Amino acid sequence: MTLEQLRIFIAVAERQHVTAAARFLNLTQSAVSNAIAALEEQHALKLFDRVGRGIVLNSYGQLFLAEARAVMARAMQAETLLAELNGLNAGTLRVQASQTIVSYWLPRYLAHFHTLYPNIAIDIQSGNTKDVAEATLQGACELGFIEGAVSYPQLTQENIGQDKLTLIAAPNHPLGKQHHIAPQDLMQAHWVAREQGSGTRSSLEKTLAKAGCPAHALHISMTLPSNEAVLNAAQNGIGIAGLSEYVVKSALEAHTVLPLKFDLPARYFKVLHHKERRPTHAANAFLAMLRNQPAAQ
Repeated sequence: MTLEQLRIFIAVAERQHVTAAARFLNLTQSAVSNAIAALEEQHALKLFDRVGRGIVLNSYGQLFLAEARAVMARAMQAETLLAELNGLNAGTLRVQASQTIVSYWLPRYLAHFHTLYPNIAIDIQSGNTKDVAEATLQGACELGFIEGAVSYPQLTQENIGQDKLTLIAAPNHPLGKQHHIAPQDLMQAHWVAREQGSGTRSSLEKTLAKAGCPAHALHISMTLPSNEAVLNAAQNGIGIAGLSEYVVKSALEAHTVLPLKFDLPARYFKVLHHKERRPTHAANAFLAMLRNQPAAQ
């Protein structure tokens, strides 16, 4: 069994699809299929059930997936430790961040970090807040950046930045012309929202609940998996939405949406780190840089 076989197995297991895993790994479909077949043959155990033309992770595969992830996390730690011997002259900064943060807030800081430490490779992945927390917990990344709150006692959570959610609507929406918007108006409107597990969704629901609009009272007409999809749906009049000020800035300037006159308080971005894993020099340097930025106060 090799680390490459484990890497391929994890990619296939997470996607339940050989072609999608091959595309993600930049390998041929036959190379991925052969690696899985060799792993199963070597141990005389099927890890996937073949259902029609697709594959489904079976109970043995589910048990093995947890171990495979743990082994790969340890391998990455070992690789990082060797690179650490060179201080900040080599190594990789592994980061995962929620959509709003990775698209709008984090890039400028990553660019500055790259300027300071050009020999440090940066590996950044994206997911919603729940995905990021689980990746940090499993060791798939060293630092996780999220918008919402999570409850994992194994993870440290530190406020590292902030933004504000802005309520928006299409220019012809009745609430767009209303000078005073009450909680009852929001509960009677149709909404477009991010998926459950999204930090934007959880932050919006908590903030509106404090303002007198409980989540169960909102009429959510459409749930979408990205900020841009929600923004596009709002622009097309499907419903009102609540998104980060970073996400809606260009649309507001172009007048393709209007801001609703219902002010929401600032929310914090948080950085996560596993309490039991020693931070690398690269991670410590990146955090120090963020803490010294005015936007991180």
